[in-house]
Amino acid sequence: MTEEQSAPRGFTGWHMLGVMGLFFGTIISVNLVMAWNASRSWSGLVVENTYIASQQFNGKVAKTRAFAASGIEGALVAEPGSIRYALTRNGEADRTADRVVAVFKRPVEEHEDVRVELDRVGPGAFAAARALKPGQWIADVTAMAGEEIVYRQAIRFTVPGERK
Repeated sequence: MTEEQSAPRGFTGWHMLGVMGLFFGTIISVNLVMAWNASRSWSGLVVENTYIASQQFNGKVAKTRAFAASGIEGALVAEPGSIRYALTRNGEADRTADRVVAVFKRPVEEHEDVRVELDRVGPGAFAAARALKPGQWIADVTAMAGEEIVYRQAIRFTVPGERK
């Protein structure tokens, strides 16, 4: 009987290498799928410097409360091909603001951020001929009378449609 015939048939080095390859291949594949899903669905906010943002937070909250107490409110509508913003004070069109600037940001990335100055189309009504891509956006809207800030708000909204 030769040595080759007497060796027990069973688990060899090649089998072990195959099992290890399948094990690590599965882990790597699952991680890649999870990373791809996370990059397409995560909707957290991006702040460049968290320390500075935390220091500014209380001041922003105080200003927001002061705006709310004055009775001023803003409403943003993003439609295909246009953006409209209406500013009211105690239910009536606000006549103090003469210009509105909006900075549109994606919640996760910066490369699609855009600054838009809306044209006044009537008392408290502003519009711009600008299309936003479908998906989630955050608008930082500032209404001004001359160089004085009349109202400021951040609005999170979704533009309907298919993301490409």
